[in-house]
Amino acid sequence: MNINQPLATAYYLKEELKLIWQQANREECEKFFGQWIAKAFASGIKGLHKVANSLLSHRTGIFNWYDFRISSGPLEGFNNKIKVMKRQAYGFRDKEFFKLKIYALHKTKYVLTG
Repeated sequence: MNINQPLATAYYLKEELKLIWQQANREECEKFFGQWIAKAFASGIKGLHKVANSLLSHRTGIFNWYDFRISSGPLEGFNNKIKVMKRQAYGFRDKEFFKLKIYALHKTKYVLTG
């Protein structure tokens, strides 16, 4: 069934891309990255071309992870907690209390539920 071939190709390339973080060093990462980008362009799938171009524009940051191993994940999580609090407090006008709640975030463990 060739009708599902583009979907299968995109899925396998997506799964393979996760391996970029498991390379031994920056040089191996750069080699793996180049091979993955070539596969994405060779696939002929327009969506993968867009992903590959986006990754190419961010490659410096991707490669720098091997030098510094810093993640913005904790910061993004903190920002998300603030957004949830803001959404829950919709309509309230006490900005000072909201500021105090933000300061107290680092002391609490909120369970984010949708």
